Amino acid sequence: MRAENSAIARTSIAVPQGTDQPGLRAGTLLAALGVVAFSLTFPATAWGLEGFGPWSLVAVRSVLAAIVAGGCLLTLRVPHPARRHWAGLAVVAAGVVLGFPMLTTLALETSTTAHAAVVVGLLPLTTALCSALRVGTRPSRTFWAAASAGAVVVIAFTVQQSGGALSSADAYLFGALLVCAAGYTEGGRLARVMPGWQVIGWALVLCLPLTAPVATIALSQEPVRLTAHSVTGLLWVAAGSQFLGLVVWYRGMAAIGIPKASQLQLAQPLLTLVWSVLLLGERLTPAAPLTAAAVLVCIAVTQRARG
Repeated sequence: MRAENSAIARTSIAVPQGTDQPGLRAGTLLAALGVVAFSLTFPATAWGLEGFGPWSLVAVRSVLAAIVAGGCLLTLRVPHPARRHWAGLAVVAAGVVLGFPMLTTLALETSTTAHAAVVVGLLPLTTALCSALRVGTRPSRTFWAAASAGAVVVIAFTVQQSGGALSSADAYLFGALLVCAAGYTEGGRLARVMPGWQVIGWALVLCLPLTAPVATIALSQEPVRLTAHSVTGLLWVAAGSQFLGLVVWYRGMAAIGIPKASQLQLAQPLLTLVWSVLLLGERLTPAAPLTAAAVLVCIAVTQRARG
């Protein structure tokens, strides 16, 4: 296992830097598509909470995503993962299937999407740190400097957007940050030995014996009001965020490495704020274009920095 982790660490950071690498460009595009899908998660969750309770929303989204994933696995007759991979899949399940959705949904009951975006601003740096601890990656000082600068810029912007006030939801948000970073790291590692869609697919199926009973109980205990917003929000977080987004995200991480892919998420809070304006009626300050430019510079530096 140690040798396997060492090999993964080398391949995840020793990425060729030439512009004639179609595999790298494709991996970057896939990871970017994942970021776009994730950027809609908080607005879609806010829509979902208009008609569902927090436990119902999280459990039902996981069940729906598991049905889609399980159908794909059965149709393609995908063999079960090797026994040595089940522990990693359990980490993915705990982090990105259960932990992050539940904690952020609870936070969004009392927090705005702008405030919740602080978590996403910190996630790239936390994921890179988890990667260094888990698989032994050693990004360069330039990488860490650019990643830290990008995180600071995003945090300052999102805190300013929320008025600088901290709420009781922060405990949920920081907990979500930690479990999601662990899930991303383990998922990116596993995506080097199996297709990314199978990583999240098996993680969703692994959770089904828990999420199905919870969904049944939650739906009977929490009020349900079906509206266009609540149904659309539920369907997006189930199919877009919970399955398709993670499929392309893990595939992108496998292609370009966990630390570099994670830095693309520096753009996610800004995209979330844009969707919040268009879908939730929130307002952006004039600082948004300047922040976007600064973040894009940081992303460019991290993509070029060698480990």
